Formats: sequence, C-alpha cells, structure tokens
Amino acid sequence: MPTSRSAVPAAALAASVAVLLAAAGCSDSGDKGKESGQSRAAELADQTLDWQPCPAPSEAEGGGTPPSPLPGGTTWECSFMDAPLDWAKAGGETIELALIRARATDPGRRIGSLIFNFGGPGGSGVANLPAAAADYAPLRTRYDLVSFDPRGVGRSAAVECLADEQLDAYYQEDATPDDAAEEKTLTNGLKSFADACGKHSGEELPYVGTTNAARDMDLMRQVLGDDKLHYFGISYGTELGGVYAHLFPTKVGRAVFDAVVDPTKTSEQGSLGQAKGFQLALDNFTADCVKRGDDCLLPGSTPREIQDWITAFLDKLDKEPIPGVGDRKLTQSQATNGIAQSLYSKEYWQYLEQGLDEADGGNGALLLALSDAMNGRSETGHYSNIQAANAAINCVDFKDRWSLEQTKAKLPEFRQASPVFGDYLGWGLLGCTKWPVPGAWSTPDVSAPGAPPILVIGNTGDPATPYEGAKAMADALGKGVGIELTYRGEGHGAYNSGSKCVQQAVNGYLLDGKVPAAGTVCR
Repeated sequence: MPTSRSAVPAAALAASVAVLLAAAGCSDSGDKGKESGQSRAAELADQTLDWQPCPAPSEAEGGGTPPSPLPGGTTWECSFMDAPLDWAKAGGETIELALIRARATDPGRRIGSLIFNFGGPGGSGVANLPAAAADYAPLRTRYDLVSFDPRGVGRSAAVECLADEQLDAYYQEDATPDDAAEEKTLTNGLKSFADACGKHSGEELPYVGTTNAARDMDLMRQVLGDDKLHYFGISYGTELGGVYAHLFPTKVGRAVFDAVVDPTKTSEQGSLGQAKGFQLALDNFTADCVKRGDDCLLPGSTPREIQDWITAFLDKLDKEPIPGVGDRKLTQSQATNGIAQSLYSKEYWQYLEQGLDEADGGNGALLLALSDAMNGRSETGHYSNIQAANAAINCVDFKDRWSLEQTKAKLPEFRQASPVFGDYLGWGLLGCTKWPVPGAWSTPDVSAPGAPPILVIGNTGDPATPYEGAKAMADALGKGVGIELTYRGEGHGAYNSGSKCVQQAVNGYLLDGKVPAAGTVCR
C-alpha cells in the first residue's frame, strides 16, 4: 500500500501499465579500525568500473528486455561498484551496487555525470533510466546520464521477503479490517512479511537506509571522476538528495528536486498528508469527469456524487470481491490501491474511469492491473522487489512503531482527511511495527549550509508528495540553498508533465547554471 514515501516511479508506471493493460484486455573497533576503514574507503574511491552492454533487467528490477539503443545509436552501459555494507565500518564487508549510464552526446562540452534517483524508495534506477530517457534527452547533451539500484534494490544486494505466490496471497488480504478477526489477520500478515524479510535478508536490513545510500552516492561521484555531484532526484529521491546535501554540502553541484518529500514530517504526518493529497487528486479527477458531461462513464452529476458512488462500490467489494485477472479476485484493498496508482499521472485518469466502469459491471481486470503496477507484479506473475525494498528502507529510516490501539485511535483523523483513502493509509501505520531492525529518525536532517542553490519543484496537484512539501524542503535546506519553483498542474512530478516552462527552467539551470528566481510559477 502507499506510504508517505511510496511511489512507483513514473517511468516504471508507464512501462508497467502499458504491459499490464494489454494483458488485461512495484561497533567501534578503535583507532586502528578507523584507519583501516579510511584506507579501505580511499581504495574504493579509486576503483575502476568495468562498463559492459546492459543485460535484461533482473526479476528484482521488474524483468523485461535489454534496453534499446538511444537515438543516434548510443548504447546503454552497465557496471557494478563496490561499497561498504556498513559505512560505519568501511573496512569491512562490501556489497555490489548496480549502475547504468548513457554517455553525453557532446563530449567537448560535457559537464560530468548527472545521477538520477527516481524514487520509491525501492525503484530500480537501472530499469527506470532507459524507460525515462526520452524525457531527459536535452540533458544528455552535456551530461552522462547515470542511475543506479540503491542498496537493497534490484541487483544491489536486493531485499528478499516473500515468494511470488505468497505475495499474491498477501496482497489479497484485507488492509482495512472491520473486526477483531480481520485485525488479527492483518497483523499476522504483516508479521509474516517482516519475518520473511528478516529470514532472507537479515544481514543487509540494518544497512539499507537513506544515510548509507547518500554515502554510496558520494562514493559514486568519486568513482565517476566528478568533483561535484550533479543530481536529479524525484519523489523519495528528493529526500535522498537532501540527506546527501546535509552530509556533503560542499560536494553538491547542480541539483534538482522534483515531486518533493516533506522532510519535516514524521511517518504519520507524511501518511496523513498523502491521504489529503490523494483525496485532492480524486477531487480533481471527479470534477474533470463531471465537466465532460455525458462522456463521463461514471454515475453522478457532481464530484461528490461520483465519490459517494466510489465509496459505496469499495464497500461492496469489501463484502464480495469480483473477478479480476485469471483466478485472482479484485478486492477492496486491491481496488483502492489501483485507484491510487492511477492518480499518479493525469494520463491515467482515462484508465481509472474505464476501470471503475468495468468493475461496476463485474470485471475487475483493469483495476487489478493498476494495483499490480503499484505492487511491482508483472503480467507473468513475477514481482520486482520494489515493495520489499520500500518497506525495508522506510522501516530502517523511521523509528516510529505503532501499536494496534494507537493506529485505531488515529483512524478518525485519516478518514476525515479522505473518505476513500483514509482507512487504507491509516492502517498503513502498522507497516513497520513488526520490523526486525530499529529505525533511525523521526525526520531526516537536510540542512545544508554552504551548499550551492538546489532547485526544488512542487506540483500543486501532486497526490503522493503534496505541494506543501516543496516549501518545507526549500526552507529546511537553508536560506540561499533551496530555490522553490511551483508548477500548477496534476500528477506526480513536474519535469515530465510536458510543461515547457518547467523544462526550460530545469534545463537552463542544469545545462547553463542559470538559477531561476525563487518563487517562479509555471503552468
């Protein structure tokens, strides 16, 4: 289910939904030890990467075929970088991190590498960068485009939890229990998931958090030969970028944060903000449907009537799921998940409308396909590790652990925030309760005094990272560091929305160093 930092990256959504829709019809060791760690870190910074043609994405990355050459014939190159498992003991065990790159088209004017993180947490950069490359083609004139699977993700010491068949059963469970028996089923399921993660990936779980990933990025900067880290972070990638800027302010180059996570909110506040954000997006979707009159497939002459119908439809599914894909049913939880997924982009509103209309007639295939995209399930029935990694990174970052009683006490506030998504996100507070390792913070520190300007972009219609988070991030980065730009639009993110204003501002900064005026508004 979505959390305050959970989102299928836009590139992955586009690729997954296209396929699924077709199929339908996510200890201190003393000074000596410190010297050893420093020496090993220096050795790692001096490593040479062995770039080779990229293979097909692994199942953990989402599967598929090898990335196609770019226009002009440039091929994608992949490699692995060694990094410490535990940065606090840099002289100890190492893990391999998977990288991908496409070289700059104008080598004579090359600035360096531009590193992307597309969000999640849990999204595979190795799979997502080729899928999104067309959107960022102007930036490849002066940068090598680079991305990576963060630790715990894809081919980078992937977190493993449940097998595919077990995940099918797990996602069929009721995520919004109505009685004590359903509450027990939910909590037992969450414990089984957490236990499985501990069993299969217990050695890695303590070290997959954002702080370690930020240190990995600084190592990556050095290995790639760059004096500064040039960076494009999207969704959770903005939080990762903020933590990097806090740890290494003088190493920040030109950086853009798009679809910004609010770094001042706890996990509970982030989930509540997301409930409001998805509700706003649903309001906008239903208002658009009403505006289209008879062309709208959904019953109701006002946005409120359509939403009341959606709520009643979800209540019916809670009592009696309908046929979905194959022998899998569309449950209330899967339908809510599918509705949320379709609100990440205005381009997918048409599928939400169609899916709800078909489900009303007893065919839940389309909504289930949308839910599958969120959960990282391919049409072949295999799951990527996006949700396993998402849980692992969230739970080792945030230290909040909610009891059943505390969670139930919060539900009225969540329901008030969203009649459709409130219960779903409210019960999600239990997600880390049974996790086998503790979390690190209530909120991350992203203050970055001494860093150069970082362009921070907020989208007024963003459901997953509400608009207010952009100002909070800009303020938290510090005066003169966070430069806020507003996009008045819909969907998750701004650069890939098609807004020429946003793209010109970002391209002007990354390519030519022109910092937009703080408070710039694009439409």
